[in-house]
Amino acid sequence: MVQLMLEGLRASGVQVFHVDARLSEGLGDIGRMRWTKVGVLLLYCLQAIWLRLRHGVNNFYYVPANGNRAPLYRDWIVMALCRPFFRKVIFHWHAAGLGEWLKTKARPWERWVSRHLLYGVDLSIVLGNYNRRDADAIDSKSTVVVPNGIADPRPDFDKDILPVRLAQAERRRKDEAYTFQVLYLSLCMREKGLFDLLEAIAIANEKLRGTPVRMKLVAAGTFYDEAERAEFEKRVCQPDLANWVEYKGFVSGDEKRALLRSSDCLCFPTYYNAESFGLVLLEAMAHGLPLVCTSWRSLPEILPPEYGHLVPPRSPLDLAKTLVSILGEGYDPRLRTHFLEYYTDSLFVAKIRAALLNA
Repeated sequence: MVQLMLEGLRASGVQVFHVDARLSEGLGDIGRMRWTKVGVLLLYCLQAIWLRLRHGVNNFYYVPANGNRAPLYRDWIVMALCRPFFRKVIFHWHAAGLGEWLKTKARPWERWVSRHLLYGVDLSIVLGNYNRRDADAIDSKSTVVVPNGIADPRPDFDKDILPVRLAQAERRRKDEAYTFQVLYLSLCMREKGLFDLLEAIAIANEKLRGTPVRMKLVAAGTFYDEAERAEFEKRVCQPDLANWVEYKGFVSGDEKRALLRSSDCLCFPTYYNAESFGLVLLEAMAHGLPLVCTSWRSLPEILPPEYGHLVPPRSPLDLAKTLVSILGEGYDPRLRTHFLEYYTDSLFVAKIRAALLNA
């Protein structure tokens, strides 16, 4: 999203300088303390200060932490060094949960340091109305909602995708043998709802016993924790899931597009503590793919008004019931239309540009 924003702003004539502040060496290193990160972070701060002095940059744009200590301490260092040099500070909240963490889990001295280093920024850009609470928690002077957006992955939708969706809906209505493919496309971890979905598939297939229809889960993504991967592999070998779960690993490009095209439904049952948006929901809507997701934080805001397939977090039984309910439904054109009206890359860049220029 930052790359998309940078490219869009530069194309629209806004002068932007970027410090690519990468601290983690891989997925397993994200959010973890390592002293070598501090040295690298200091170099990034010096780069930002140099750009301020060399080019007269007045506004400091930054993506703040979620509710975890390691990234919060990182933000303290950045703000202590860089904030005095810039006229305005802008936070773009890509993750959620810092406000709640400061209130319920932070030690008194951590709240004190945060108040002196992070509070009172000039502008907070949040991804949804729910996420305003993080901006409010640090007394942001101004807050604006700018949902994420992506380039349309299927400009050929009417020719290549719509016939598939119509054919899938027709097959679902017929009383004949059919394997309903549920796609999970995210980081593979418990808090993203993967294990709840496994149980939901087992429950759904039990409900469908005596019918010619079965549900199959295709899971695509990288495991964050090796212990959870071992637990996953053990669970899918048990009789109620054997032959009904396929693990693809990390997918991208044409392979991901093919999965979104061929699947009957995308399920995103997250209750992840830093979840703020869920770009995979935009990809699914762009493909006209039926969605089932949790009513977690800002996720309901992303979907069309009164969209029905929302379930409580940590509820495999509700997931199963909702997945089975899709079997009797036709193609829903609202999903693709909603994506085009609210979540394209051009809309995202225009809203970000307006927010920054009015800061």
